[in-house]
Amino acid sequence: MKLAGMASNRGRNLMNIADRAPGGASFAVVLTNDADAPVLEAAAERGIPTEVVERDADESRESHEERVLDALSEYDFDLVTLDGYMRVLSETFLDETPTALNVHPSLLPNFTGANAHEQVLDAGVKVTGCTVHVVDESVDGGPIVTQEPIPVFEGDDEDSLKERVLYEGEFTAYPRVIEWFAEDRVTIDWDAGTVSVEGDEGGDFPARRIVSDDLASSLRYGENPHQDAALYTDTTVSEASVVHADQLNEGAKALSYNNYNDADGALNLIKEFEEPAAAVIKHTNPAGCATADSVADAYEKALSTDPMSAFGGIVALNRECDAATAEQIIDSFKEVVVAPGYTDAALDVLFEKDNLRVLDVSPGDGRTGESGRSDNFEVTDSLTEKPLVGGRLVQERDTQHLSADDLEVVTEREPTDEQIESLLFAWHTLKHVKSNGILFADGTETVGIGMGQVSRVDAVRLAAMKADEHAEGKDSEGAVMASDAFFPFPDGIEEAADAGIEAVIQPGGSKNDESVIEAADEHDMAMVFTGQRSFRHD
Repeated sequence: MKLAGMASNRGRNLMNIADRAPGGASFAVVLTNDADAPVLEAAAERGIPTEVVERDADESRESHEERVLDALSEYDFDLVTLDGYMRVLSETFLDETPTALNVHPSLLPNFTGANAHEQVLDAGVKVTGCTVHVVDESVDGGPIVTQEPIPVFEGDDEDSLKERVLYEGEFTAYPRVIEWFAEDRVTIDWDAGTVSVEGDEGGDFPARRIVSDDLASSLRYGENPHQDAALYTDTTVSEASVVHADQLNEGAKALSYNNYNDADGALNLIKEFEEPAAAVIKHTNPAGCATADSVADAYEKALSTDPMSAFGGIVALNRECDAATAEQIIDSFKEVVVAPGYTDAALDVLFEKDNLRVLDVSPGDGRTGESGRSDNFEVTDSLTEKPLVGGRLVQERDTQHLSADDLEVVTEREPTDEQIESLLFAWHTLKHVKSNGILFADGTETVGIGMGQVSRVDAVRLAAMKADEHAEGKDSEGAVMASDAFFPFPDGIEEAADAGIEAVIQPGGSKNDESVIEAADEHDMAMVFTGQRSFRHD
């Protein structure tokens, strides 16, 4: 798509579009009605042809527009883009050119005209923005294509507001519209005065995404002491979260950036299980996880997986914390404990540790279901995102939850019912282990975890080492193994056999599946395929 740009001053929006080339669009020409306009130099630096058509003092608007049209007639273009072109265009121009667009620094139809920012501040509104609209013969009244909201902060003046609307609003909205036109997705209904855009229909992944969170608190620092950090909150989320949790021991120091990150990971892990569950997290990875008949037993089994790594970790429970569990928790140094409620006796115990942060993630009225599990532990927030420099990745949360019917037995030996239960526990826990991840389990407790390795066979070796050297009262002999992605070669199975693994759950799908299955058969090992992987990369 070729563009004809028209500006009377700096044309910063036009130059932003030129630099970004949305949808592959480029400028055929930039025209100005002021020979001293800075846009001329900016366009020349980018190799864009320019034209100057100044209006004579006694010249009519129509005559000037005819000369503008004559200058533009030397160029081929598909769209006219205005940016601070300080003339209202008439039918003389509009009837002879393709669609013309303009950007206005307010949320139209409010605050039209040249002094929009002054009007915004005088009105005392808390949100302004910009509007990209189709140009007609009115002033800022053409059909609206898109808008971008921008907050108005205390202390804003016209200059600060102008800069923020330009750089955060107009620089986002105008290129978006150019791309839509370049992709032929825009339909203008002149009779109705509306614009529709194909694909701009909302849903989980809308064509444009606006995120608005509120500052909850400043944090002491970020991942490291030299990094500043803050916590923002989305108050519309009803699912149990550490962001909205009450810190019960108010005298303890506030949670740090890393505390929030680890506590979020721990809470998400124990949401996997209906049975009483406990997990210990260190640096966003499980040091241990287990389910049992009580949270006290589950915590004991989780901790025994790797008590050395659990030092200074985060504890999460999916049942009310009782005194017996609390006694175990304070027996070694922990940073945070997260649970859907606490007995008074448990709080007496936990409060003995001055800086053990105690978070309550039960609903505001303390309701729990019949099982004692918080009734807001169900996963309702469907998306997760990771900020990148210059954007963000957004995806559905990994809510897969498998049953025995989802597993395909691929070896001569079939797993026992007990092994199936253990394999499923291992798989659902492994979802929360950083990839490449391997997890050994015995019953419904972890035995050894190998996380974050660039080699899958190294992850197996790490899990075996953890089981042999760090686990207390258990080892990998007779355990099951879960792998978050397929084994590309049989060497991972060979390492697992050396560790005493008797059953494996993995996605399958490797070109070498046949040789991997053959290795499992040679070691009389049961193996099931899930047909789906469970990578976690952050």
